[in-house]
Amino acid sequence: MFDQAKLHIGDSPVDRRAGLRLRGEGCFVADVQLTAPLHLSFARAPVAFGQIRSVELDAAREVEGVCAVHIGGDVEVARALSVNEVLSLEWRPDFPVLAQDRVTGLGQPVVAVLAESAASAMDGAEAVFVDVDEAPAPNLPPLAQKQWRTGDPDAAFAEAAFVVEAQIQHPRLLPSPMETRGIVVEWSADGLTIWLSTQTPHRARSEFASILGIDPAHLRVIAPDVGGAFGMKGSVYPEEVFAVWAAWHHKRAVRWIATRSEDMLSATQGRGLTSRGRLAVAGDGTFLGLDAEVEAPVGSWLPNSGLIPAWNGARILPGPYAIETVDIRTRAVVERSGPVGIYRGAGRPEAACLMERLVDVAAARLNRSAMDLRIQNVHPSSALPVRTATGNLLDSGDYPAAVFQAAEASNYADLLKQRRTAREEGRVFGLGAALYLEPSGEGFEAARVTLGADGRVLVASGSSSQGHGRETAYAQIVADVFDMPPDQVDVIQGDTETCPAGIGAVASRGTAIGGSAVFAAAERVRARQLRGDAAPIVEEVRYENEGQAWGYGVYVVAVEVDRETGVLDVQHVTCLDDAGRMVNPAFVEGQVRGGFAQGLGEALMEQVVYADGQLLSGSLMDYALPRATDIPELKLHKTETPTAMNALGAKGVGEAGTIGAPAAILNAVLDALAPMGVAHLDMPLTPCKIWTAMRAVKENKA
Repeated sequence: MFDQAKLHIGDSPVDRRAGLRLRGEGCFVADVQLTAPLHLSFARAPVAFGQIRSVELDAAREVEGVCAVHIGGDVEVARALSVNEVLSLEWRPDFPVLAQDRVTGLGQPVVAVLAESAASAMDGAEAVFVDVDEAPAPNLPPLAQKQWRTGDPDAAFAEAAFVVEAQIQHPRLLPSPMETRGIVVEWSADGLTIWLSTQTPHRARSEFASILGIDPAHLRVIAPDVGGAFGMKGSVYPEEVFAVWAAWHHKRAVRWIATRSEDMLSATQGRGLTSRGRLAVAGDGTFLGLDAEVEAPVGSWLPNSGLIPAWNGARILPGPYAIETVDIRTRAVVERSGPVGIYRGAGRPEAACLMERLVDVAAARLNRSAMDLRIQNVHPSSALPVRTATGNLLDSGDYPAAVFQAAEASNYADLLKQRRTAREEGRVFGLGAALYLEPSGEGFEAARVTLGADGRVLVASGSSSQGHGRETAYAQIVADVFDMPPDQVDVIQGDTETCPAGIGAVASRGTAIGGSAVFAAAERVRARQLRGDAAPIVEEVRYENEGQAWGYGVYVVAVEVDRETGVLDVQHVTCLDDAGRMVNPAFVEGQVRGGFAQGLGEALMEQVVYADGQLLSGSLMDYALPRATDIPELKLHKTETPTAMNALGAKGVGEAGTIGAPAAILNAVLDALAPMGVAHLDMPLTPCKIWTAMRAVKENKA
C-alpha cells in the first residue's frame, strides 16, 4: 500500500518541477512556432438569434495577406460533438462549426478568415459584414430532466413542526484562466499534429476525428503546458474544429489564439443555476424531508460535459445530511446568453449553497446553534459507507468530527462573543459556516512506467495537467514505490502519441485515479525488478476506480459590513478539508487557496451581465475578478480519512474552495444583516446590493 511517510516532499527537484513555468521556461500553445502558418480569425454573430440575410465577403478577401475566407457551407461535418449523458437528452442541439442559415448564440462564429499574419486575419474578419434578421429565440422544451423521489415526502412535510425555504440564484461566471483558448495545427503528408490548450487531449483527438470524419491515426494531439482551465477547456470548440479542418483542407499549418474578449464572449461560462428548496424539520431539529428543484442553463450548443452542473446540482443533495425522504428535480434549459459548461465545482457549490442555507434558516427558526444542528443531522461516521437518497455512495469520513474540529480551529465560541459585542456597539457583524461534499471523478485513467537500464524511471500518464503540478505528484508516487529520489523520475503527459489513453484533468480525478494508475504500474515494475527481471522493464496499466471518492470539509467565515457604504470585510476564514491520503500537502494547500479565491469571486463580485441580448461584461474593465488584496487570510486545517475507492486512498480537493466558500460567505453576510430584517440576497454580494437592501429595510421601517 502507498506509504505517504516516505514521500520526498520539499526536495529541490520537486521545487524545480513546480517552478519551471514561473521562470518562463514552460511551453504554452502560443509559444509553439511553425513555419509560415495561416493565422485564423472569426467574424461572429452580432446578436443572439436570427436568420442570416446575407454575408458580404468581398472586402475581407481584398485585405492584404488574406488567403481564404470560409462560411458554414464550406465545412463538411460527419458527426456532432459527443455529450456525456449523465442526464438523458430529450433532444440534441446542433453543433455548427460555422453558422449556417441562422445564428443561435451571441458571438457564434459565422465566417472564418485565414491570412498570412494574425493582424491580416483580424482585419479580414473586421471587414466581413453579417446581416442578421434578429428575432426572439423560440421557447424550447427542457434539454434533459430527472427526478429522485424516495419515501413519502408529502407525509414528511405534513408531520413537520415547521418548514423552511430557500432560493439561490447563482451568477453566471467566466472561468478566466490566465491562458486563453488556443490551437496550433501542423500539416504533413502523414497527418496533423495539433497543439491544444485542453484538459482532455485524448478526448479532443477522438472528437476531431469523429466530427470531421478523419482517421484518428492521422491526428496527434499534444497538450503542452496549460495556463489554467477550470472546466472551460474540457470540451472542443467550434473554432478549434475549424482550425483542424482548415489545416486538413488547405494542407498548411494553422494557428488560432483567442483574445481575452473572444473568450469572454464565446467560451463556456459557468454556474447560472437557480435552485429552490424546502426542508421539513421536526420540533427537536431532526430533518425529515427535502423538496428541491434545480434549473440549469445551457447555451445554444452543448459541450461534452454540459449536463454535469444540472446533474451534480441535484444529485449531491441532501449533501452529508441523513435525510432519507426527498423529492428532487432537475432540468437543463436552453438560454441564448452564451454557452454554459463545467466550471470548477460544476454543480457542487450549487448543492452546498442550497443545503447550507436551509440549515442556517432552520437553526434561526429553532433559535439554536447552526453548528449543533449540523452535527445532529449529518451521517455519523459509523454509518459510512452509506447510500444517499439520490443513490450516491458516501465512502468514508467523519462529518460530526469535522464540524467539531472546524469549530475548535476557528475558535467559534470566541467568534460568537465578537458578534455579540459588535452588535451591542451597533456594528453589522455576521458568522457563517458551510459543510460541503466534493465527489471526485470516476472511471479510468492509464499509465505506463518504464525502468531504464540507467536506473531512471519514465512515467507516461494518460491524464493531463492544467498547471497544478501533477508531474511532481506522479514523480513522488513513483519515488515512494522505488525508494529513490524524485529527480530520478521523468514524467510525460498530455500527448496522444507518446502516452496511453486517458480521460484527462476533469472532476478532481488526477491524483485519485491518474495517480492510482501510476502507482499500480510502478508496483508491477518494482515487483519484476525485485524478481530479477532485466531492464528495461515496462508495465502499462488501465486503472479504473471502485467508484467516486467523496471529499468533504467545513468552512467558517466571519464578516463585517460597513453600515454606511455596504462594503464587506471578510475578517476571518477557517478551512477544514478532508482530501483523503495526501500525496503532496503543499499542492493541496494551493488547491484550497486557489479554489477559495474563485469561490469568493462568485460570492462577492463576479457576474456575467447581458442587456438586450448584448454582453455588458465583455472585458476585465467590466467583469470583476478578485485581486490578491481581496483575498483574506486563510487558516487552513486538514483531516485525513483514506478512501477505499482507489489505490492511493486519495480524494479530490481541486474544487473544495469553490464549494465551501460561497455557501459560508453567503450565510455569514445574511447572518450579519438578519437583525435588520434582510433575509435574502443573491450573489454576488456587492456593496451596492448590500447597501440597497439595508436602505430598503430602513425606509420600510420608517
